[in-house]
Amino acid sequence: MKQLPLGEADLKLSDFDYDLPEELIAQEPLAERDASRLLVVRRDGDRFEHACFRDLPRYLLPGDVLVVNETRVLPVRLLGMKEPTGGRVELLLLRPLSDVTWEALVRPSRRVPVGTRLAFAGGILRGQVVGRAPGGLRHVTFHWEGKFEDVLARAGRIPLPPYIKKPLDDADRYQTVYAQVGGSAAAPTAGLHFTPALLEKIKGQGVLIQPVVLHIGLDTFGPVRVEKIEDHRMHEEYYQVPETTAEAINAAKREKRRVIAVGTTVTRCLETAGAEGSVRPGDGWSSLFIYPGYRFRIVDALITNFHLPRSTLLMLVCAFAGRERILAAYREAVKQRYRFYSFGDAMLII
Repeated sequence: MKQLPLGEADLKLSDFDYDLPEELIAQEPLAERDASRLLVVRRDGDRFEHACFRDLPRYLLPGDVLVVNETRVLPVRLLGMKEPTGGRVELLLLRPLSDVTWEALVRPSRRVPVGTRLAFAGGILRGQVVGRAPGGLRHVTFHWEGKFEDVLARAGRIPLPPYIKKPLDDADRYQTVYAQVGGSAAAPTAGLHFTPALLEKIKGQGVLIQPVVLHIGLDTFGPVRVEKIEDHRMHEEYYQVPETTAEAINAAKREKRRVIAVGTTVTRCLETAGAEGSVRPGDGWSSLFIYPGYRFRIVDALITNFHLPRSTLLMLVCAFAGRERILAAYREAVKQRYRFYSFGDAMLII
């Protein structure tokens, strides 16, 4: 979906850079999900507030609609071998193309041509490379006995981002507490801070919590490789908007109540489904690339983590609150020693 630049045209990839000390990249989640810090950024000013994530309810109003992504991360990182040579191979399953065939990121890709046969977990899951796709991707057809989900749970691992070097003791900490629908290669990390008790408190003050699904795929892992950002193309990601969610959001927009997106994935889902000004229920594929100049139609406030330099996620946040304001907020977060990225702290933009 093409957007029209509205004021920050000709931005370059280098315009979305910032300095981050490596020690601020969180390597593990906090013991308590809602104990993370919360940097509050107001779009109508330049002052920042420092809070705790469990303080979030004091920034919410009765009638607000808080939208969460119910996607669940699948154990789609597969470590196996080529048959019959025994050479090691690693797959990251990105999206299903059919009941038995997936698009996958393969390492080392140059040594895995079409026709290569693969085995995982002692052979309980086998595959064959049946095609190539742009960007070094492969199409892999699998063979197994029983239920695929059960076999994948035995053969695969939860794929952590490459900047997390420490093994995760509890795989559920890379899932939101409301994760329901399997299909993602990465977690919607803004939602990792919520606990059941915090969600109940938010409901109790009259906030409507509504679900969507957007399965997170390749672009979470892929860097932007072009200097002129409008030349970047997003890969498609599958989304679902329930009818009840669309109705609640559209009613809120009519009544001038806020729609608050929990994460960039929810933002892209709602802005895709609401491209004509109201959210349409149903499912589809989103390739929406949001960068400064984009005119938001649905989302009024955003909860998000701190994102990598030069990433499409940082560009989306800059589009929402202004590039200079967000980069200033990041400098403040670095100064105050916030924790960054997937297991790091959060930002509320209102």
